[in-house]
Amino acid sequence: MGFERGWNTMKMNWIDWVVIILIVIGGLNWGLIGFFKYDLVAKIFGDMSTTARIVYDLVGLAALYQIAKFFMMGGKKPATTTTPSQPTM
Repeated sequence: MGFERGWNTMKMNWIDWVVIILIVIGGLNWGLIGFFKYDLVAKIFGDMSTTARIVYDLVGLAALYQIAKFFMMGGKKPATTTTPSQPTM
């Protein structure tokens, strides 16, 4: 059970890592906004400052990239490496 070694056959490049980091930042920020009415990005960079807007734009583009990548995969899980099952008697 758990994570199987052969499940993820796709290699992640640096863009995929940046996208994951941006999506996590966006998700955490939205969680803070939803639960505590606290916008961390605005607090760090200023309310709707140019830098804050760039961060918001990058998070949105990262989400669009991930959605496009999902649909290009056909919405299917990558092929797994399994051994043929033994016939039952």
